Amino acid sequence: MNALSISGGKPLSGSVRVQGAKNSVLPILAATILSREPCVIHNCPGLLDVEYTIRILRHLGCNAEQDKDGNVSVSAADMSGNEIPDSLMRKMRSSVIFMGSILSRTGEAVLSRPGGCDLGPRPIGLHLAALRQMGAKIREEGGNIFCSATELVGCEITLEIPSVGATENIMLAAAKAQGHTRIINAAREPEIEDLQAFINAMGGRVSGAGSSFVTIEGVETLHGAEHRVIPDRIAAATLLSAVAAAGGDALLNDIRTSDISAVLTELSNAGCIIGVEGASSVRIRATRRPKSMGHIRTAPHPGFPTDAQPVVMSVACIADGMTVFRETMFEHRYNHVSELIRMGAKIDVMDKTAVIHGVPKLSGATVAATDLRSGASLVVAALAAEGTSEVSGLEHIDRGYDKLEDTLASMGAEIRRT
Repeated sequence: MNALSISGGKPLSGSVRVQGAKNSVLPILAATILSREPCVIHNCPGLLDVEYTIRILRHLGCNAEQDKDGNVSVSAADMSGNEIPDSLMRKMRSSVIFMGSILSRTGEAVLSRPGGCDLGPRPIGLHLAALRQMGAKIREEGGNIFCSATELVGCEITLEIPSVGATENIMLAAAKAQGHTRIINAAREPEIEDLQAFINAMGGRVSGAGSSFVTIEGVETLHGAEHRVIPDRIAAATLLSAVAAAGGDALLNDIRTSDISAVLTELSNAGCIIGVEGASSVRIRATRRPKSMGHIRTAPHPGFPTDAQPVVMSVACIADGMTVFRETMFEHRYNHVSELIRMGAKIDVMDKTAVIHGVPKLSGATVAATDLRSGASLVVAALAAEGTSEVSGLEHIDRGYDKLEDTLASMGAEIRRT
């Protein structure tokens, strides 16, 4: 089973629930090792990245299990390891988020350079510089990163860019550090707020998440806690884009509308009828060909998210008019463009700018995902295309989407795993 077979042209309808946030659950699971008491994390999606994270926890000596309802139970009382093997680090870039929590727990951490999607250079220098400011000694040798600290001490850390991973690693390292830590130019993403909520549920003292200034007052011990992960805003953007491209009328539940306001604005510009029903539901109706969305520039939250750019671009491919994307976050975020062109899209890429001249229809084709969000983009395009498409590279899609084909099939899509 290594491809999705999709017969396009079927409008989507019905009511679906948005999965838990991939980008929240990973740092939250890393935070569980800061306590010696059991923790239970609810609303964890069934993803390869969650499976890899559980493997890391087990390798460190923790007991970690995920049940069929999406609850992950972690007990780090007997944690004895401080090294993440290269075989697991290569599976996902987010594994670097364990650096701060392992160092805090054991005083030493050994990791190799992380893997994950090929989106271009994403240096972890900000992570290392911040930990050095807190008193860690770090050396790199043979592709491995060796960290040690007799004691981590809080300080003021200014990030050159509002890096999500660096902000999270600092929060994890500082939660039990001596004194106060203040992050200036912190990332403002909702997942940062979710991590703050979990650390505080364990007895931590973190404030300011969601703003550019996060303050952590170190505490001596953290206790066990239960926490429910927030909805996945990129999964929501993917489902919304699927309806916008294929047409239909659908209700998305368990969604935080404030987290995806930039995406909702652009899909509204495309002619979709968006109805926000309370704080946790969005209805989208797409009854005609999308319109041009003008110029879209990716930016850190609360701007338009880079992870949503590929799926919204698939909508732009069949829009009436020209849409221009300016990608400011990742060098290789246009990996999906060549495959969309195979389906009949007209796209010109010049450096970080992609110009999409909408066509009346796309045609089914055999295409391959090269990273997580490019895979989602191809699925969205295939749902709108005439004929049948085969989308391979499911190991990328499965890293971030919990049974995406089942969700889309429940909405009326003709889609199956082959």
